Amino acid sequence: MTKKALINWGGWDGHEPQKCAELFASLLTECGFEVRVANDLQGYADKDYLQSLNLIVPIWTMSQITKEQEAGLLDAVKSGVGIAGWHGGMADSFRINTEYQFMVGGQWVAHPDNIIDYEVNIVNHDDPITRGIPDFQMHSEQYYMHVDPSNEVLATTTFRDRVSAPWANGTVMPVVWKRRWGAGRVFYSSLGHVRADFDVPEALEIQIRGLLWAAR
Repeated sequence: MTKKALINWGGWDGHEPQKCAELFASLLTECGFEVRVANDLQGYADKDYLQSLNLIVPIWTMSQITKEQEAGLLDAVKSGVGIAGWHGGMADSFRINTEYQFMVGGQWVAHPDNIIDYEVNIVNHDDPITRGIPDFQMHSEQYYMHVDPSNEVLATTTFRDRVSAPWANGTVMPVVWKRRWGAGRVFYSSLGHVRADFDVPEALEIQIRGLLWAAR
């Protein structure tokens, strides 16, 4: 049976949601998925449609969601539909919706000094999402996040020499994690500020593997 994925893109344009949606729609199609791309959140309120999915990929930053849409999304994941995303498109989507944040396992709060060079360190070399991937460099936003201690962390980053938030220096911050929400698999990576960030092979490979892992 062909697996089905829904990609929702929208919200703040600075994260290039449409370009990222096009990239991952193509990649998921290559992996055998039937992909629907939507520039709205209306599908989250359609229970029957959501139950037909294997994977939901949100790319939606700094916006609002109705109670009906949030409940539909959370219930779908709890029932077994996978969800996977990245950066602010999943972890800075709906700032006032704490249950959504509970499902994601974290919420963005800062990126000190904005675009910088930093290192991503793989901490679980046995997991299929990160197996064989070495530590690597990024030139992008280094996300400082509030994170759920129950997350299964696969990669981290350490804050160093941050001028705008020196109190954060030395902090080891989760970058990639996976978790459960009921029967559903949840995957998140804080990488991917803009489409070009996925030109880093390790960042792209982690994201693809995370999408495939999350899909039921």
